[in-house]
Amino acid sequence: MTDETPPAARPAADFALSFDGVAAQYATARPGYPPALFDTVEELAGTSLRGARVLDVGAGTGIATAPLRDRGADVIAVEPGPGMGAQFRTALPGVPLVRAYGDALPFADATADLITYAQSWHWTDPARSVPEALRVLRPGGALALWWNVPDPDVAWAAAQERRLQERLPGYHRHGVSADAARLVAALGLTPAPTTVFRRLRWTRRIPVDLHLAHLASRSYFVVLGPERAKPVLEDERAHLLRHFPDGMIDDAYAVELTVVRRP
Repeated sequence: MTDETPPAARPAADFALSFDGVAAQYATARPGYPPALFDTVEELAGTSLRGARVLDVGAGTGIATAPLRDRGADVIAVEPGPGMGAQFRTALPGVPLVRAYGDALPFADATADLITYAQSWHWTDPARSVPEALRVLRPGGALALWWNVPDPDVAWAAAQERRLQERLPGYHRHGVSADAARLVAALGLTPAPTTVFRRLRWTRRIPVDLHLAHLASRSYFVVLGPERAKPVLEDERAHLLRHFPDGMIDDAYAVELTVVRRP
């Protein structure tokens, strides 16, 4: 879905469904994921994606679903938004799509090998979504949570995040994946699942306009509306062109991944 935490003043579900209005832009502008991510998911989950039954929850337009399918997984997508779901069906017509939320998965016990949340776990209530995932996973199955976040060690990306935090009330660079282990531990589940965290860095070279379209697809900009978002995006364009006068950006990300293994 997205890569920032919603302000507490609005229900998470409201923000999650806000993407329906920008679903086409989301599909075009959002970054994908490096192949190394899926290699690492297989390593930490202790299983190959080929032939695995995978539930991709908060699938959005299918940005993570497609590479999971391409690796041979038997994928079912779970997505609550009708607009996002329409984009998904256009892109991946052969992949089953279920309209549901991660807090109440409409699947039987012990029926999935892997459950993934790409940019979407923060829209759930962990006190409900983690036990739901562990209920649906088979013994030895895994829950994988990941986010693309602007690489904090890249100066221009870190500076942009600081500007957005100053201009957009409640804006917060996501990055809660490292906290997922603590959240799972706090649930006091018995026997306790094992959790592992990894960070993988990667870049994509894209035009400035595509980067701005990506920003505009974030929930904070969507809920601002076009008129209020426009001056912020115009200022970002000016900042970016000073750093990248040829109009091409080395868009730098860190993928934050947590894998929770069911006993």
